[in-house]
Amino acid sequence: MRENELAVEAIDLRKEFSVDDSGKGFMGRIKALFHRRQRKIVAVDGIDFQIKRGEFVGYVGENGAGKSTTIKMLTGILVPSSGIAKVSGIVPYENRKKNAAKIGVVFGQRTQLWWDLPVRESFEMLRVIFRVSKIDFNHQMVRLERALDLEPLLRMPVRKLSLGQRMRCDLAASLIHRPPVLFLDEPTIGLDVLVKDAIRKFLAEINREEGTTIILTTHDMNDIEQLCKRLIILDKGRIIFDGETESLKRHFVHEKVIEIEFDDKESPVEEIPGITVIHEEGCRKWLKFDSDNTSIGEVISFLATNYKIKDLSVKEPSVESIIKNIYMNRVSLSASLEKVVS
Repeated sequence: MRENELAVEAIDLRKEFSVDDSGKGFMGRIKALFHRRQRKIVAVDGIDFQIKRGEFVGYVGENGAGKSTTIKMLTGILVPSSGIAKVSGIVPYENRKKNAAKIGVVFGQRTQLWWDLPVRESFEMLRVIFRVSKIDFNHQMVRLERALDLEPLLRMPVRKLSLGQRMRCDLAASLIHRPPVLFLDEPTIGLDVLVKDAIRKFLAEINREEGTTIILTTHDMNDIEQLCKRLIILDKGRIIFDGETESLKRHFVHEKVIEIEFDDKESPVEEIPGITVIHEEGCRKWLKFDSDNTSIGEVISFLATNYKIKDLSVKEPSVESIIKNIYMNRVSLSASLEKVVS
């Protein structure tokens, strides 16, 4: 892959932290006066990945897996212990100013807006910092105000915004200079359904229409399913899966569930080979079958031919349930994950 096609690159990226290990309580503090012990924690353990321009990538893992640490190295906040990180060809921690001009960043727990200033004045200050012309700024603000419904918020001090309002403003602030790469660390945490939906639609729009490369870390798997075609899963600082979201589903989803409503309450579907009834309510039944041995087309065709059906839908496990299963069965699934990644 050519370097100019890459938006983000990590090469054997590693980050260690030293933490105090002198003991607890009063005696521990006394001992630390004479001999301070420290131990190393590996937050990111030699990861490699490449993200092409225009990709929308989900970067997920349990708490402490190394997601935020990776983002902080890619944005220049942290310096790696070893390895290389590049964003648009720039090494972020070596040239922070140049890197900042090329990226947008939203940390769900922190704001980049000035607490006591009205939102509009914060935007104006960011315009000056990023040296955006008045014409370009006004054009971008019109678009952001419309997409994120910002107009009622512009005169309000940031400290008076609700969480959902502040997140919309933070997202707008990260895009004032139209960065080619956008890092989002838990951008929908604690938001209500309507605000989440508005933010998701806007992110999909700028990725599709402007080719903005977006790297999203989140615990909300609905974000991943609706937005990310590619998924990178971390476990204890290492990448255990890097591939298409649909590929993950294809490899790990071996059973499907059909929710079906019959005309006749007494339809004896228990007699169909390979199909198990897992739940029923009146004429509505939930049927489970092994998709490795029987195709969904064959099952639906058989049901439609032999029974009077009023309604039918196919259910698949969510990405969230698949990832949860991966973490709960790390050892047994490690070989399967290696096959998918390779």
